[in-house]
Amino acid sequence: MKLSYKCFVSLPLGLLMLFSACTNSLEVDPTSVITNNSFWKTENDAVGGLNGMYVKLRNVAQLTLFQLGEGRGETMDWGGIVGTAGYDRFYMNTLDATTAGPSWSDYYAIVNAANLLLKYVPGITFKSEDTKNNILAQAYTMRAYAYFVMTRTWGDLVIRITPTEGYSAETTQKERSPKAEVFKLIREDLDKALALYPNNNFSTGRFYWSKAAAYTLKADVCLWTGKVLNGGKADFTLALEALEEAQKADVTLLSSYPAIFDYANKGNKEILMAVRFQLLESPNNGYQDMYIPASVIPGTADPAAVSTIGTAGGNIIWTPSAVVRGQFTDDDKRKAASFLEIYTKDQGGTTAYFGSIVLKCRGTVDKGVRAFVDDVVLYRYADVLLMKAEAKNALDMDPAAEINAVRQRAYGEEYSNHVFVSGSKIQNDEAILKERLFELAFEGKRWWDLVRFGKAFDLVPSLKDRKGKDYLLLFPISSTTLSLEPKVKQNEGYQ
Repeated sequence: MKLSYKCFVSLPLGLLMLFSACTNSLEVDPTSVITNNSFWKTENDAVGGLNGMYVKLRNVAQLTLFQLGEGRGETMDWGGIVGTAGYDRFYMNTLDATTAGPSWSDYYAIVNAANLLLKYVPGITFKSEDTKNNILAQAYTMRAYAYFVMTRTWGDLVIRITPTEGYSAETTQKERSPKAEVFKLIREDLDKALALYPNNNFSTGRFYWSKAAAYTLKADVCLWTGKVLNGGKADFTLALEALEEAQKADVTLLSSYPAIFDYANKGNKEILMAVRFQLLESPNNGYQDMYIPASVIPGTADPAAVSTIGTAGGNIIWTPSAVVRGQFTDDDKRKAASFLEIYTKDQGGTTAYFGSIVLKCRGTVDKGVRAFVDDVVLYRYADVLLMKAEAKNALDMDPAAEINAVRQRAYGEEYSNHVFVSGSKIQNDEAILKERLFELAFEGKRWWDLVRFGKAFDLVPSLKDRKGKDYLLLFPISSTTLSLEPKVKQNEGYQ
């Protein structure tokens, strides 16, 4: 089923009004009002509410999910050609109380959509109990995911487990709860979801939450709590067990790395969970800001680079940083599939670096126009393998098998020069973090990886002279949020 911005069924804040008119005899029919009491009656209503929830996920996946998950790391830099659009605030780490970056309101909209499903779906009669349980499982998983994104970003959160269906201060204004309570809710939600999924199957396209994707999310959560919140061995064990469950699903590494992101290959067997974007159905996503418009390609650009670019488009607002580009070796197939360095050559034969663009997720061309509508991948199998290596290393187990599975595809015939051999726990963690950089660059994960591994102040150039200012690991809360929620206080360090 397509996800469309025309869906109204998520009913934000519990109320949606549809106005219809009839031109017969110049009479206007009475306004039709759909309330939660009148809407949540049938299985079709529940399916509509489910799709509305995924539309809200797409709203954040369009851009802000990347800004939160990767923008502040070392992978991105100014394109140097057009303006910064304020993106420099992320990679330069100059966010503050005035310019705080994304608000959490869109993420709470996802939570509210999930809460509506969790409140009303149990009272609806379904033809199949499995269908009903699957919808509830997805709602629990989605709520867990939204809270996981938010607590990694802002720390303590307002916890809402019932839909907001009124505008009273008692309903809309609450204080934040400690992040430990947030993680307790996240884990409870995931356990409920995993008990409800009727089977281990994926939906067509793999853009709905599934049991395998929920297990992967659980592992991600447990690795975070194991490292950042000192959960230790118990959490690492839970992560490893969850990843082993995820591996039982119909997932594998594709033989071709570029094929993972091919528009024509959406929902392939490496994908566990993606956010669906579609030509003529959804807007461009944030990858348009990492490509290049025809108007700025120099006439002296290397013809091979111009050929690789193909149909130009986008904005080249931010680009792969020199820090990251310089770490890839030429025999790593991920290099040519991840980014392109553009060089010019003058009449005297002198070559000069012009700029770089991201090649992952560059969309498709329709009627001569490039549309940036690749799915935004949340989890794929290579990520599962590298998280498993991370969990095993934390438990004093050898992570070589998982790292080498990823490297074998990356280096192909040159793999023998890159075989990983287990070393100390510290050495292994460094290798895993770097492998995640090579494998997952520009996929919206790097900042969170750096925080989880405790390396943000070591590896992000704009943070190296700010060690000890740990408040920077969280985002400031936007002034809009603070004005709407007076019981919410600004994060420490940003006052």
